[in-house]
Amino acid sequence: MTPFLAYEDKGTHTPPTPTPTSESESESALPLVLVHGHPFDRTMWTPQIEEFSRTRRVIAPDLRGYGASPVVPGVTPLARFAADIEELLDELKVGTFVLAGLSMGGQIAMECCARLGDRVRGLVLADTFPTPETPEGKAARNAMADRLLREGMRGYADEVLEKMVAPYAAPEVKAHVHRMMTATPPEGAAAALRGRAERPDYRPLLARLTAPALVVVGRDDAYTPVADAEAMHALFPHSTLHVIEGAAHMPNLERPAEFNAVLGSSWTGWTSSAEAP
Repeated sequence: MTPFLAYEDKGTHTPPTPTPTSESESESALPLVLVHGHPFDRTMWTPQIEEFSRTRRVIAPDLRGYGASPVVPGVTPLARFAADIEELLDELKVGTFVLAGLSMGGQIAMECCARLGDRVRGLVLADTFPTPETPEGKAARNAMADRLLREGMRGYADEVLEKMVAPYAAPEVKAHVHRMMTATPPEGAAAALRGRAERPDYRPLLARLTAPALVVVGRDDAYTPVADAEAMHALFPHSTLHVIEGAAHMPNLERPAEFNAVLGSSWTGWTSSAEAP
């Protein structure tokens, strides 16, 4: 069966990992699954795909409504995004894995943890937050959805570019981010905004999560300030926090070498944790 989502699957010299039958599964076999944010596509993870596919399997889907995946107008709840990822991983015969998400992708990753349980052996949450939407936020997201359907993506992309990445970001990074935003179908972006406005409170989930976690945030992120990352880090039983200087909402693109180094070093430290039930 052809998967619903478009995706990149690189580094497939690492064999697929069926659902483990024992606790002795090696960390080195774990694929890395990358979930992009709004309104982007899987190319936002290009530096991470290139780096980590040298040593392991890396899977990066385009979420429904984004990139090359089908556009489904209406409302796309975070639970639907997570179900799509579960279906893709089942189709690709991926059992256990490390899961990373940025911004909305981080909230989808939290939803995946709720759905997939012990299959998630490590969690990376970048520039995101676990709290439910406020009434004001819900109204703002629905109003933005209406605007995108009415006007398209370009005006929005122009307005938020220097909040998505810092004003001092490299020109090629700004161009990449702007290109992803303007290429996103308004119907897909609007459906995601409406679904995200209904998101649940993920804080109880994070407080009982047994998998190790890494929380990353750009020092100059206006959407998810460092204080939000600190509060989220405090919820986890087992987590580390890393603040990336010289970056805003997309440190994986703004400071890819540091982002990759932090993820790689954390992964090395998760070897024993990967064998935990």
